[in-house]
Amino acid sequence: MPNQMPPPVLIEVTRGPRVESSHRGHIAVMDAAGNLVHHLGDAEAWVCMRSLAKPFQALAVLTSGAAAAFGFGAEELALFSGSLSGQDFQVELATKILARIGLTAEALQCGVHPPLHRPTAQALVQAGVKPTPLHNTCTGKHAAMLALCVHHGWPLADYLNPAHPVQDLILGTVARMVGFPKGQIQVAIDGCGAPVFYVPLKNIALGYARLAGSQPESPAGILLAAILAHPRHIAGDGRLETTVMEALPGKIFAKSGAEGGYGLSLTEGGLGVAFKIDDGSQRALNPTVVAILEQLGVLTPAAAEALAAFREPPILNHRQEEVGRIRPAFALQA
Repeated sequence: MPNQMPPPVLIEVTRGPRVESSHRGHIAVMDAAGNLVHHLGDAEAWVCMRSLAKPFQALAVLTSGAAAAFGFGAEELALFSGSLSGQDFQVELATKILARIGLTAEALQCGVHPPLHRPTAQALVQAGVKPTPLHNTCTGKHAAMLALCVHHGWPLADYLNPAHPVQDLILGTVARMVGFPKGQIQVAIDGCGAPVFYVPLKNIALGYARLAGSQPESPAGILLAAILAHPRHIAGDGRLETTVMEALPGKIFAKSGAEGGYGLSLTEGGLGVAFKIDDGSQRALNPTVVAILEQLGVLTPAAAEALAAFREPPILNHRQEEVGRIRPAFALQA
């Protein structure tokens, strides 16, 4: 096979006067009609959605009638869509959701890890308390799956099995939102044990554009309004997703994914953005997000100031001296 061109450099990592490392990747910007508005690299590249699928998975709670049956409101819908930091307010809401569907944390099969929110993790250690599945970053997604199972009377024990009816329902919901045939989506297993999906990058951007351009009374519109109203449930304090949504209230939904994936819904203009850092680097995410928003003309002066620390973060040595920067190095193409 002929050699393929490497993806373009999105982020440079400097040390002193030179570039020491770089991170390559692909970017796709779509409108809700399916037009590729901007891109860089290969918009057709297959990408594992990881947590970028969460809002589309959460949509099934609305379209199935489970949200109405259990009285889930905006906060719950936002939690279902987020990658949580394990902060106390998120744990409390997840506990209430499980109680409302007649379950406890024992039903969650997402596994256990320390909270992503460092002060919360440190507080647990100091108190001699071990984290539980309620502190998992995917707790909201799993609570949504359990709610769907209870609503439909489906078995709980194997709800993560790709052949389980809840996973088939979710796969169909994801397929419709990203505009890709259900039977052609390639399924793998995520870090939390749930099925996760490979689709072309432009289709992820299309899904986020469809969220951005959704009618307010539609299920997608109701979900987006819930997400925009509760940015702390999409990530948590100190994380870019929450910070950018608070800096541009009602204008943007930001969602990170593992292994260098990211999705954005821009309500003004109804655009969706998806990008993938080729080597999976998390350190390249934040500068890429801020640079994309700059180049799309989304940032207000106040928002630019609020996001300044994320745009070109310094590299510090062990003496807390700045020795380099992580900086954007790309321009979107029409």
